Amino acid sequence: MKRIVIASFAAVVIGCGAITLAAPSNAVTTGGEATQSSHIAGQIMIKFRDKSAAAGVLRQHGLKEGPGIGSTGAQLIKVPAGKELQLIEALSRNPAVEYAEPDELVTADTADQYFGRQYALQNVGQSFTNTANTQTIATGDVDADVDAVEAWTFATGSGIKVAIVDSGVAMDHEDISQKVVARTNFSDTKIINPEDYDKYGHGTHVAGIVAAAHNSTGVAGVCPDCTILDAKVLNDSGSDSSSAIAKGIDWAVVNGAKVINMSLGQRVSSRTLETAVNNAWNKGIVIVAAAGNAGTQAKIYPGAYPNVIAVAATDNKDDKASFSTYGKWVDIAAPGVNVYSTFPIHPFVLGTQNGRSMGYDIASGTSMASPIVAAVAALVWSSPAGTANALVRAKVESTADPIFGTGSYWANGRVNACRAVGGNCP
Repeated sequence: MKRIVIASFAAVVIGCGAITLAAPSNAVTTGGEATQSSHIAGQIMIKFRDKSAAAGVLRQHGLKEGPGIGSTGAQLIKVPAGKELQLIEALSRNPAVEYAEPDELVTADTADQYFGRQYALQNVGQSFTNTANTQTIATGDVDADVDAVEAWTFATGSGIKVAIVDSGVAMDHEDISQKVVARTNFSDTKIINPEDYDKYGHGTHVAGIVAAAHNSTGVAGVCPDCTILDAKVLNDSGSDSSSAIAKGIDWAVVNGAKVINMSLGQRVSSRTLETAVNNAWNKGIVIVAAAGNAGTQAKIYPGAYPNVIAVAATDNKDDKASFSTYGKWVDIAAPGVNVYSTFPIHPFVLGTQNGRSMGYDIASGTSMASPIVAAVAALVWSSPAGTANALVRAKVESTADPIFGTGSYWANGRVNACRAVGGNCP
């Protein structure tokens, strides 16, 4: 096993909100936890019971039909800005309309060079620093990790595609760009140059946690032989819409994902988004999402949908992260504090805002915990237990280590990759 070294970044917390990312007290919250619902101006989502009546119903309100939203059966309808909720109320009264709803704003809720900083994979009680050596992370507890190294003896994720529905994955990073096998862009960011991919930085960090190459450079992914489907749904500010997320989910299904990770969230449930999630589940896909970074029990979506594994964050002592959302609706926990992974090697928002270096660094949030669980699910898919999504999910959840908080902070324990793949674990 190769030893890994990491570049320096200030700690970042990434979580969920209106879709948002999570952050602890020593990090900057990107998007933060919205105190109230916010939606995209100038558009709403509608699903008709009677599709033949759609044009006529919309015409009564001065509206026209719009494009479909993935496989959900809903349409994205352009409306006058400021009239969204008024039109939703009026349209919802029409018997030909199954539902009308806002398009909610969503935000981004190994043995390699820097492997020694990846306590989540192998915790020997080490302390470590960020890339710039300006922040020292206190000593952790031995084995407060997911036993990834032990799991690799039994499964490595060969042939498994994991979709990262996020802000994109940098095209020019030596440790993760090579693992991307397909890309699409549903965000409102125009891609002109390769450097335009993931100017925010979140998606690249998440993708590296899942599948960074085991190549003696940088960091190691939890699922070393997995490949990445890059569904860019968040813009350069780390936000976008429910409809963009739904399209990203549908694209992932079509392109053969076995696992979908969404390190993002919104406070208000969306029937369109839930339909996209349910469609993916019914197609046999395991779906994982961040639980959020509000430090409360408030539900975040898509994490709170029944067909999604919602993930809380722990630290290097197996304690709940202070910022992590929690509660019995949360399914499982994973390391999410000071998680070392890839960042773009070009300038990016999370770097310029928080003084991070380019290439590698630590970040904190349930956004970091979620891809660890997604990667473990991918490992299970490549093991003998990987025969159906319900069985994979059950394996991931039932083999978790019952750390403090199990049954109250989260339904199951902290994920254990080795046990999940059926290994003989310490």
